[in-house]
Amino acid sequence: MLTTRPESGQASVETVAMVPLILLAAAIAWQLVLTGHTLWLCANAARAAARADLVGESPARAARSALPRSLERDLSVTRTGTSGIRVRLRVPILLHAWRTPVRVAATASLGDGR
Repeated sequence: MLTTRPESGQASVETVAMVPLILLAAAIAWQLVLTGHTLWLCANAARAAARADLVGESPARAARSALPRSLERDLSVTRTGTSGIRVRLRVPILLHAWRTPVRVAATASLGDGR
């Protein structure tokens, strides 16, 4: 007697069905990593700009020099109060064909001891 196995190939079908979900989860995780890294770079650029401002140099130039070229395009450097510098960046998106509306900002100030 010949018996058929209705579950033959079931694991393959389930694996193929899970691949898009795994890729989506990996893309979301990578985008979160990009966002965190951009925030870290933004804070570093704000500190560099505040140091430059303290010694009389250009805060925008200092912030730009602390960033990779890919983030310089949407850089915004403004003064906040007497000695604070605020740096804003646009978060890069995983797919370069789209522009993300999400921006991150960091503020740094260094007292001059007066």
